[in-house]
Parts: sequence; C-alpha cells; structure tokens
Amino acid sequence: MINLLDFDLPGLAAYCETLGEKRFRATQLFRWIHQKGAADFAAMTDLAKSLREKLAGKAEIRDLPVLSEHVSADGTVKWLFDVGGGNAVESVFIPEDDRGTLCVSSQAGCAVGCRFCSTGHQGFSRNLSTGEILAQLWHAEHSLRQRLGTGSERVITNVVMMGMGEPLQNYSALIPALKVMLDDHGYGLSRRRVTVSTSGVVPMIERLREDCPVALAVSLHAPVDALRDDLVPINRKYPIAELMAACQSYLHAAPRDFITFEYCMLDGVNDTDAHAQALLALVQGRAGAPRVPCKFNLIPFNPFPQSGLKRSPRERVTAFAKVLQDAGVVTTIRKTRGDDIDAACGQLAGEVQDRTRVVERFSQRAPLRIMALRETGHA
Repeated sequence: MINLLDFDLPGLAAYCETLGEKRFRATQLFRWIHQKGAADFAAMTDLAKSLREKLAGKAEIRDLPVLSEHVSADGTVKWLFDVGGGNAVESVFIPEDDRGTLCVSSQAGCAVGCRFCSTGHQGFSRNLSTGEILAQLWHAEHSLRQRLGTGSERVITNVVMMGMGEPLQNYSALIPALKVMLDDHGYGLSRRRVTVSTSGVVPMIERLREDCPVALAVSLHAPVDALRDDLVPINRKYPIAELMAACQSYLHAAPRDFITFEYCMLDGVNDTDAHAQALLALVQGRAGAPRVPCKFNLIPFNPFPQSGLKRSPRERVTAFAKVLQDAGVVTTIRKTRGDDIDAACGQLAGEVQDRTRVVERFSQRAPLRIMALRETGHA
C-alpha cells in the first residue's frame, strides 16, 4: 500500500496521474489529508467515487502507532511513536500564549554523538521516511484539535526539526516534508515558522539554502574547535570557520536576518565569561571567521547519568547571557518545559536498534578536555 503521507503536492499529483486522474484531484486529496486530517477515503466527499475506489485498494494515510502519550503539568505533550523494527521516536508539543510548537524527529536515534544529548547516547538505527516525519505532525495537529475542541482552527503554528536525529543527514526525506509544512494546501506554515536545527553538516546547509530555505538553528555549544571537537564530534569534519561561512551564506536566502545559535550550558566546561567573550569574537568576525548576525539561545543542560556532565548554575547562565547582551547580541535563556515527562531539550531518547555501537564508542572516549581560553588567545 502506498503511503500518501510520503508525497508533497507535486508528488501526489504525479501519483494521481498514474491512476488516470487529473492533477487537480491531487489538490483536493492533499487538503483532505493535511488540512482536515482525513484518513478514510470514503469521507472525502468531493472526490469522484471512482477515485475513492481506486485509492481504497492501493493507498492509505499511514499514521504512526502511539506507544505512549504523556501530558506535563505545564501542558507539554510528548508522544512516543513506534516506527517498527524495535525502534521508537519522540515528538513534543509545547503550548505557549502566542504559539504552539511541535518538535519533530527525523531519525530513529542519532549518529552525531554529542556529549550532552541523551538521544546521541542511544545510538542510531535508521532514517525516517518523509511519511514518518509528516505523520508526527499529522497525528499531533489533528489529535490536538479534537482534544482542545478547536474545530478546523490550526493548533500547531510552528514546527522545529529539533527532535531525535540530525535532519540534514536525512535530507532526501526532509525536503518533501518541509514543503508539505509550507504548502498553503497543506499546513500553510511560513518559512519563518519552520526551523531546521543542525549540528553543522556544512554541505547540506548549502543545499538547504538552495532547495528550501527555512529558519536555521545551529547547535554550536563551543566557541573554539578544540572544545567543540569534544562536545560535537562532527566539528572534526566541518570545523567552526567552515560552519560560520556556511551560516553567513545561508542568510542570503533565509526568511530571517539572523541565525539562531543553540548553546547548552555545561558547568565548568563551556560556561565561563571567557567562553562568552570568545563567542562574541567568533560571531563578530574577530576570530578568523566571517561575521554572522545571530541570536543565542542558552539551553540549561538536562543531566543524565552517562554524560558525566552537570548543569551550569542559574546565576552562571545569567552572567554568561549578560556578557553577550551587553555586547548587543540578542540572547535568550530557554525555559525548561516538560521536565516531569522527560520532554525537555536533549532528553528525547526513544529506544533504537543501535547500528553505531555507541555505548562501546562512548566508553572508549577520553575524558572531556576543559578548554583554557587564555592559552588560545581568546580570553
């Protein structure tokens, strides 16, 4: 059975043509699926009966089975979805006064292996399909409408590709999913309200700029290569200078005039005033990299036993933010949401069948090096 969630609108139109149907039928079908949340072809009353009969024998709108659903005291909702083969992925809805944000996964597990991310410590199994990415949004949007009684009014106003996985390492499935999110016949989200978060896959940042430039968030977490090599291992392949150049280039097509840099605050590791000053030198073009207009989002670390890391004290985070703010850089401190259901940033860790032997690799790692910036000329 063909899963119609795997298609963006041009793909669905091409599929309808294989059934002997005109392309405009695809738009009607697309609206039923994404705007109305219909999964039963018989309910799609303005489609020709002959088309409904063809679809019933050949296609489906394939939801993901829900293994668990947890609702936090603050209204955050976390779903654990079964994607087969013993693998599960997580999605999180975060309600706020002015928006509703869905955090979506792109892979079962993650191969990047950042030191502070519990998903990375689970290892990697496989990429999700376009349909599996979109099913998270489809399920969340239409189940929330029913729960909240909003009728046809949209609940999810923002999507962030910040769940399990590195989105840019699943590029071929990501792009059609993004296009469905943006399509006026689909979810109708603006490019400013769809964000792709990456650990820094430089060649794919450049491709995203050409193919589907949405808002970009970069998991930076360190101002110099020696420290970032330890925290975000992909930095060894794409060092900071290359990453900053890609970010600057991305801004020429981006819907926002800045890049968001995410920075997880780790006690005694990357949270000193000297680190903050080195960040300023980096983004202001004084550290051998191009100037990049940006904002910083400081993220309180969510500890887990295998990491060996601790959360920076609140007063240290505030002082760090002040250094950046006093230099004129917009800086926010992310509120922790869904802590009581393990839905906060870095905690998503559905079970995966690890193909990357991550436990073995982590056990062989040398202890984390604390970078003394005064020795590198950045203090």
